Amino acid sequence: MSGGVRVKLVYPDDLVTVPVIARLACDFNVLANIRRAAVEADMGWIVCELEGDPEDIDRSVVWLREIGVEVDGLGDVVES
Repeated sequence: MSGGVRVKLVYPDDLVTVPVIARLACDFNVLANIRRAAVEADMGWIVCELEGDPEDIDRSVVWLREIGVEVDGLGDVVES
């Protein structure tokens, strides 16, 4: 793992029960470090740090948007 970005993912109701975070790890080799989250019947959101190869992160963000997840960039993860 070489890089990371902080994002907010907003899910519509039809994706609340889909294992999106697991797919990031399995299909894209991207780890999601969840920092905050809220899930309700009609929507959900997660603030997380996506960690991995920058190309894998980019591909995962494209996929997230394709399936209907709103992805808002919150900046690069800063290691202390």
